[in-house]
Amino acid sequence: SHLSYCMSFACYMLIPKQMRVNGFPCKDPMAVNPEDFFNPAMLDQPRDTKNSKVGSNVTNINVINFPGLNTLGISLARIDYGPLGVNTPHIHPRATELLTVLEGTLYLGFVTSNPNRLFSRVVKKGDVFVFPKAMIHFQMNLAHDKPAAALSSLSSQNPGVISIANAVFGSNPPISDDVLATAFQVEKKLIDWLQSQFWENNHY
Repeated sequence: SHLSYCMSFACYMLIPKQMRVNGFPCKDPMAVNPEDFFNPAMLDQPRDTKNSKVGSNVTNINVINFPGLNTLGISLARIDYGPLGVNTPHIHPRATELLTVLEGTLYLGFVTSNPNRLFSRVVKKGDVFVFPKAMIHFQMNLAHDKPAAALSSLSSQNPGVISIANAVFGSNPPISDDVLATAFQVEKKLIDWLQSQFWENNHY
């Protein structure tokens, strides 16, 4: 099981040891050690994208695999993109994301709430772009022959992710094809075909 640690002084002083914060139990402050603040994440190492249908691989460092982050309101993710790889449209319901390009050139953007305005641009190594909390956003590697990589900082220890295509066409049980056919103004057979596809999660 994943045990989380409430690392703030206030948490130690005010929260009983067995109480949960953000769904994770606090660790006894007397048992905390330097290793609780460390994670051998190897974020300098590229991840494999060849087995991904969308050509990207997201490596998350959050409270699930780094319990010491609990209550601290921050997490990280390394995103690797194969040639023309896409981090498909998704949202983080609990976090704003600040993305720094480590290698390559990306086309990226986000869409606001109604009236759904797109803010997008091309960014290169060293550039920084911010995706506001809970906005649909995406990235694509523009290179046909080279990988790209980015590092994202997120304003929550557990930002969550909802991949739009996965949620709409890959939910279990599926959304009624009548509902989706009306929403997308297409024939039901197209919706049925889309729902029959294998919807991949690239956020590991």
